[in-house]
Amino acid sequence: MARSSSGIVAGLTTTALVVVAFLAYQASANVPEHLKGPAAAAETPAPRPSGDTDAETRKDPLAVPARSGRGMRVVYSLSERRVWLVDGAGRASRTFEVMPSTVSPPAGSYAVTSRSGSIRGSDGVPIEHVVRFATVDDVNIGFSAAVDGSVTAPARGRKTGGVRMTRTDGDALWTFATIGTKVVVLP
Repeated sequence: MARSSSGIVAGLTTTALVVVAFLAYQASANVPEHLKGPAAAAETPAPRPSGDTDAETRKDPLAVPARSGRGMRVVYSLSERRVWLVDGAGRASRTFEVMPSTVSPPAGSYAVTSRSGSIRGSDGVPIEHVVRFATVDDVNIGFSAAVDGSVTAPARGRKTGGVRMTRTDGDALWTFATIGTKVVVLP
């Protein structure tokens, strides 16, 4: 007995959905806890500094923090260890967690001053998509991604200015933050 073409398509579609769901499950099981998205954060809430009412009232991770200015900008919250890429209309097109450097800039408004495609970081790690925006005590502060994909805490006792992120997030920030782009640092 021959099967109808719609029955075959339905069977293939169901099989494809099962395979995609299985692969998504496997991929989510291999993501380090500190890099999991908002759903994982909801399962195990990160401690927030006391008095950080902005973070406490913001439920949507794409919601841009209050008092971060207007217009196109990169917003970097030191307390939340998070970056938002904000378009000219004030909406975040992307947000992601970062690993802060050992030297942090004071809260305030900055601009992207220089960029490097690929260099060795102040900690000796090969990095890419470096976007610099401040200097503190002769240490250049900027966003970057390690070429090996690691997002580890910087070595204690070393003065480093690299705010690290995943390579995917580094690609997005590199595309977004050209020379002169506003960077707002929040406490």
